[in-house]
Amino acid sequence: MSRIGKLPVPVPGGVEVRIGAEMVEVKGPKGTLSTPVCSLLKYELADGSVSVSRIADDRTSRAQHGLRRTLLANCIEGVTKGFSKGLEVIGVGYRVAVKGNIVELSVGFSHPVLVELPEGIKATAEGQVLTISGIDKELVGETAAKIRRIRKPEPYKGKGIKYVTETIRRKAGKSGKK
Repeated sequence: MSRIGKLPVPVPGGVEVRIGAEMVEVKGPKGTLSTPVCSLLKYELADGSVSVSRIADDRTSRAQHGLRRTLLANCIEGVTKGFSKGLEVIGVGYRVAVKGNIVELSVGFSHPVLVELPEGIKATAEGQVLTISGIDKELVGETAAKIRRIRKPEPYKGKGIKYVTETIRRKAGKSGKK
């Protein structure tokens, strides 16, 4: 039984939710998002909240229940507040700069690495911290992961690109024979 799926998703003021046959469209002050509708679930908009309930009680509808409710909640949160991820560039001579919709990373390669941001994603750089923000949680996370993949943090000196909230487990280097 999905416990998260039972909770109704509150719809704040200024947000409009339209439930269609194929998609649920959410319009808010920051933009418009949509998430696909699952045919095994029933969506109801009442009293300023959207509730998701199962039509049947089989395994696949139970699996989809909490997922679809969370995707809808993420859409509503995205058009009201938005999402952001922080990346930290650590290393001697490592730099990050944002020029329009292109992030320029100098992370120890022979040339700077240029990353073009997808539409709907903004980036700001303050010193060694790069902040990726947007209204689509999945796109923000995927863009941050793609940038982190360029130079993952290594466990010996901790150099690389890491999330601000991430802690790097450090290893001791090799010790010489005595």
